[in-house]
Amino acid sequence: MTLERTRARTGPVAAINPVAKLGAAALLTVPLVLTLDPVSAGVALLLEFALFPFAGLGWREFWRRTWPVWLAAPLTALTIALYGETSGRVLLELFVVRVSEGSLELAFATMLRVLAIALPSVVLFVTVDPTDLADGLGQVLRLPSRFVLGALAGLRMVGLFLDDWRELELARRARGVADRGRVRRFLGMAFALLVLSLRRGATLATAMEARGFGAPGRRTWARESTFGRREWALLAVGAAIGAIAVGAAVVAGTWNLILGPG
Repeated sequence: MTLERTRARTGPVAAINPVAKLGAAALLTVPLVLTLDPVSAGVALLLEFALFPFAGLGWREFWRRTWPVWLAAPLTALTIALYGETSGRVLLELFVVRVSEGSLELAFATMLRVLAIALPSVVLFVTVDPTDLADGLGQVLRLPSRFVLGALAGLRMVGLFLDDWRELELARRARGVADRGRVRRFLGMAFALLVLSLRRGATLATAMEARGFGAPGRRTWARESTFGRREWALLAVGAAIGAIAVGAAVVAGTWNLILGPG
């Protein structure tokens, strides 16, 4: 385990109950989903950047974890700028591409919105341990233990996919199967991985049933999942960021309720 990962797991946010992280992400996301304007997304993004250092992530780890978001946001904005709804003065028109002032404004707002929603979600869940999340879902939210434990077992198996893919590739290469044709080789390995996953899932389900994971009645938990002041504080921070972002958009006159009439 690297030093950066160790810091991430021991930061101020790492010890907070994962259920609170889910709630904070929801409280922050819902207001931004309901509107599409640059002010609310921009204000939320600025507040989030002020709080990211408290997550315990170094900047190197932060960029390594969030680079897909930074790549997806401009690409989404580019698509909207080229093919979005036309309004205002048309700046460029070529075949099906039409860039206008309105489409550029919409693209910029969309890019900020994607960053404001995705970045805090990634940062919050970097420090989430699957077992802690299952404990929180079962003890705090009182979700059915059969569902929670089944999801936890499945999530633990996801890490084996990469190893299985490598073993399948080495085995097929040793046997001289599908050495040519990347598409055919990919499809064959994907089907083999699907069959292997189904067999492993059936075996895992049988083993869990035999050990009483699906037994009726109230079950005990090895570790207690608590929900205290730190968790409520994180929820309050998420709600405050969403409220401030919405308030700023309303004051600036840019609030644009997507569900409302156009």
